[in-house]
Amino acid sequence: MELSLAWRLFKRELQQGQLLLIILAITLAVLSVSGLARVSERLQVAITGQASQFIAADRIIDSPVKIDAAILTKAENLGLKHVTNMQFNSMVYSGDKFQLVTVRAVETGYPLKGDIELTSGKTKALPQVGEIWFETRLGGLLGYPKSIELGNSEFVLSNEISRLPDAGFNPFASSPVVLMRMEDVAKTGVIQPGSRVTYLYQFAGDEASLTAFEQSVKPLLNSTQRWVDVQSGDSPIAGAVKRAERFLLLASLMGIALACAAIGIAAQRYCQRHYDVVAMLKTFGASAKQIRLLFGTHLLLVTLMGIVLGLIGGVLLDFGISYLLPSEIAAYSPPLTRPLLLGVSTGLISAFMFSAYPLMRLLAIPPLRVLQRQLEGLQLGMWLHLLLSLGAMALLGYLYSQSWALTLTVVAAVLLLGVLLSVLGFVMIRLGHSVGMKTTNPLQLALAGLRRRARQNAVQLVGFSAALVLLLTILALRQDLLNEWQKQLPENAPNYFLVNIAPGDAKPLNDFMTTKGIVATDIYPVIRGRLTQINGEALISNEQSEAGEKGRVGISRELNLTWRNTLPANNELLEGHFNQAADEVSVESGVADRLGIAIGDKLTYVIDNKELTVKVASIRAVHWETLQPNFFMIFTQEALAPFAYTSMASFYLNDQTTNSQATNDQATNGQALSADGTPKDAVILALIQQFPTISIIDVGAMVGQLRQIIEQVSLSLTLVLALVLLASALVLIAQTEAGMATRQRELAVLRTFGASGWLLRSATGLEFALLGGIAGVLAVIVAEFALYLLKTQVFELNVYMHWPWWGIAPVSGALIVALLGVWRCRQLLSQSCSELLKAGS
Repeated sequence: MELSLAWRLFKRELQQGQLLLIILAITLAVLSVSGLARVSERLQVAITGQASQFIAADRIIDSPVKIDAAILTKAENLGLKHVTNMQFNSMVYSGDKFQLVTVRAVETGYPLKGDIELTSGKTKALPQVGEIWFETRLGGLLGYPKSIELGNSEFVLSNEISRLPDAGFNPFASSPVVLMRMEDVAKTGVIQPGSRVTYLYQFAGDEASLTAFEQSVKPLLNSTQRWVDVQSGDSPIAGAVKRAERFLLLASLMGIALACAAIGIAAQRYCQRHYDVVAMLKTFGASAKQIRLLFGTHLLLVTLMGIVLGLIGGVLLDFGISYLLPSEIAAYSPPLTRPLLLGVSTGLISAFMFSAYPLMRLLAIPPLRVLQRQLEGLQLGMWLHLLLSLGAMALLGYLYSQSWALTLTVVAAVLLLGVLLSVLGFVMIRLGHSVGMKTTNPLQLALAGLRRRARQNAVQLVGFSAALVLLLTILALRQDLLNEWQKQLPENAPNYFLVNIAPGDAKPLNDFMTTKGIVATDIYPVIRGRLTQINGEALISNEQSEAGEKGRVGISRELNLTWRNTLPANNELLEGHFNQAADEVSVESGVADRLGIAIGDKLTYVIDNKELTVKVASIRAVHWETLQPNFFMIFTQEALAPFAYTSMASFYLNDQTTNSQATNDQATNGQALSADGTPKDAVILALIQQFPTISIIDVGAMVGQLRQIIEQVSLSLTLVLALVLLASALVLIAQTEAGMATRQRELAVLRTFGASGWLLRSATGLEFALLGGIAGVLAVIVAEFALYLLKTQVFELNVYMHWPWWGIAPVSGALIVALLGVWRCRQLLSQSCSELLKAGS
């Protein structure tokens, strides 16, 4: 009986449109979350998939010894592809010439991701048995022989390598690379017991299998073995990928917060409209159980309908967006399971948690309200509503992002917005006492309406402000991320690095560059040294620590040290002052945190078997993702003067140098201009032949690939911003709908007292404009607060105030909300007094 009555009432209210607002809100919540989650996951997988080409695989185990065969068996059982490579250093000979090289021995299947770039083009083939492929600079150093000797064997030099997909970016690794078959290693006789060899086990497969493999294998690795992926820091785009994924997560979290606000507003409006219904049902003898079943069924049906419509919308949104994406991104299609489950969870959790408080108040309405309509029954504390709402938002946020930093930032922003709205609502209520419907002018009528509906307006401001906060935050972060990447990788970023520059070669090298019209960047001296003590306390290695030795764990390898008189362009001073005295050093912030180094600490190094003690003068933040020379420690020239050094530099060279007269301005921009029109390859060959001891590292292919990744990331940020704009617009429309019933009754009264159509239209527009302006001011305050937390705790970006927002946001909010309000009220404003009274009865 009760279910039948509930179903009949549900159909009637659905036909009358009374449930459309809450259905729209739940649909919006599910659509935003499932759609954004699906698109975000597609973009994340695409970005990570493209980035994985930098390591030629999805995951790598880097080990100095062979790993247990059971690990490879585990990978095969999970359906993962895998290949085993070896890397070691050795000398190669050709006649009376010899050169130290880095040997990469690979087996069939390498590379799992990406291609080998030869001078003749890209390929997935490998050298034949008895052949070696070589880097261009090795050919220049040895005079391009037909064959070379490696250990006990002779190999044919068959192809020239431009770049290996997993070459990485290490300007200090100066040895040319040669590529050979794994089968050929044994006959060289180079690898003996005790030889220093690095085994690289590369894996590729679907994300679920990779995750399961990581969870089971990673804990088994010891301190000498490393688990490597595109975010491990070995890839030059690790920072870009991490920031892009955080942005996508944040956008979805903001979508969840926005959708939850819409559900809360819609649920409260729905319950308010049924206060009289509950009072009448109780008057006619309905029990509390029957009323709970009635409205519980309504809430369940509305929730299910909203979830179904939202999931359909989310899937259609993903299909639509996929057609707009480049083919290399659209080709990635992660499973639908997680976005769909997240959409269902969002609909159920948000509908229950955000409807619980309004529903409890609805069920507590007393029968006496039939006679005294001001009665609202049980007055539960707002703390309960706040607790339920924030709990739901935090739960959904963490379930989606798995990041407390992002989740708590969104919750903190919501709390600040709630506090500001509470203060504003209190002020408006106090000012609204004894305010009537003054109709002397539109502004006075608009202000009176604002004060008289202080509570309702505070609720409306939640939606308006939340939408504007979301837009401002996402827009600012997107622009800051793009600007940061543009600074890190400018148009003329160096694509060649010179290392092992002897002091005596500095002037001839400068003359060579001048002749060819090439301007190099700063020259960085490079000295190898080991940090041995901090404040007189000896440092121990990880192995010593695991063996039980006491002491502070340090860096168990030599560092590349340099000196400079000025702070490098890609470094940011966090504490102290940059080196001024001879005994001062500047330390990178990551190392300082890891080793517990602070300003004023004494650091002792061993360089060329001599000790050097200096004082920490500053802590620096270093942008490691930039293709620039970066150093953990920077000294003064006086401190390192007693030690021998080599130098390194970098320069930009066009694909084809041009026969033109190089102007000073062009040289300043880093353009590679050759006075004699020499092609790029000829310039590099001449450089190798004139300076055989200088190693040249070509990172041009890496720069191009990095730019491609950044373009895809930029596209993803733009698409997410578009989705957020759509979600915000829907919330604004839904929020405007919330107060239509009350406004209809007031318009009927004002029409009865003779208010003109012009006066009502002007007052309505001004009232919505004032609401939008106030929402704009609140949004700027909350957005600045949220951006401070996000930039300092999540994205590691520079913090600054967005002063133009203080003018743009209120004006834009006023215009947008005024247009939406007048558009929504246009039908009411055009009706006569009798029509308004009939519609409101």
